[in-house]
Amino acid sequence: MSVSTSTGSVIEIGHPWRGVGPFLFAVHHLDAYPRGNADLGPAQDISDRPIGQDFGNPSGWSMYHGEQVPGFPAHPHRGFETITLVRRGVVDHADSTGATARFGGGDVQWVTAGHGVSHSEMFPLLEQDVDNPFELYQIWLNLPARSKGVDPEFRMLWHEDIPVIERDGARVTVVSGAYEDLAPLDPPVASWAADPASDVAVWLVDLEPGASITLPATRRGETQRLLYVHGEDGVHIDGTSVASGAGWAPVAGAAPTVTAGDQPSVVLVLQGVDLGEPVAAHGPFVMNTQAEIVQAFEDYQRTEFGGWGWDSRSPVHPRDTPRFATYGDGRTECPGDQAS
Repeated sequence: MSVSTSTGSVIEIGHPWRGVGPFLFAVHHLDAYPRGNADLGPAQDISDRPIGQDFGNPSGWSMYHGEQVPGFPAHPHRGFETITLVRRGVVDHADSTGATARFGGGDVQWVTAGHGVSHSEMFPLLEQDVDNPFELYQIWLNLPARSKGVDPEFRMLWHEDIPVIERDGARVTVVSGAYEDLAPLDPPVASWAADPASDVAVWLVDLEPGASITLPATRRGETQRLLYVHGEDGVHIDGTSVASGAGWAPVAGAAPTVTAGDQPSVVLVLQGVDLGEPVAAHGPFVMNTQAEIVQAFEDYQRTEFGGWGWDSRSPVHPRDTPRFATYGDGRTECPGDQAS
């Protein structure tokens, strides 16, 4: 049930979380994976799991579409972007441009699908002697019509480089959009977030018990913002109780004050100016018309968006591989290194 005040409204955000402005939706994966086996999968019997439908399993973890290693084997995207924030665990990435990566522990991967890319996102369980807790957010950000046909691009935002502000028990991770005097890292060149007119921001706010923070107001009157609340407890926003699993939609120009309760809380802030364009979406494709959706399916069936050059539909790296990214043009980088 919606609750409205003079500064905003409590709303149901559903699952996956509803989008706002240019954001299509967001999902939060939290899996209490057990110890891993020699093949980087769970050291437990999974023969009874409905592979491809194994979501939200009561055991506390899911295989998703992975048959041996949890995750999402090769699948296509066109016409939008994915922003993947990995809080715990690692993700092994491979795509149809020839790029590959391993990232996690606070890293962010930003993929502009453009005219089409196939990629896999696998969650190898590296630890064999202890459990493998895993947590990530994935956010879908729409692209304007002018950018839906660009070449695909992915960019790594290593956690060592992502701006963070810590103050009085509050920690803000600035993935996109300036926060006070903190400038974010650059998104991919064709991203809607790269246009100053977009006012796109992605901030992740961690609050210790009882901590409070006042977020800066949006810079543009047409900017839409939504606060996604979750964690061990809810929060109070401008004095209104917002339960974990709910959202807060502030009124235009508001600078909401968020206060945690007796337990740590997390608030994901998404904001941006709506594209003002029609949205036609079906599965992994987001375009402007249904005809373009049909074309996307036909193109993928014909070309697989460049083909799949990997031996497996769900490739993973060896257990001891450190975090890295290799791009389609052959450049390789590691956290703290210059691209080479």
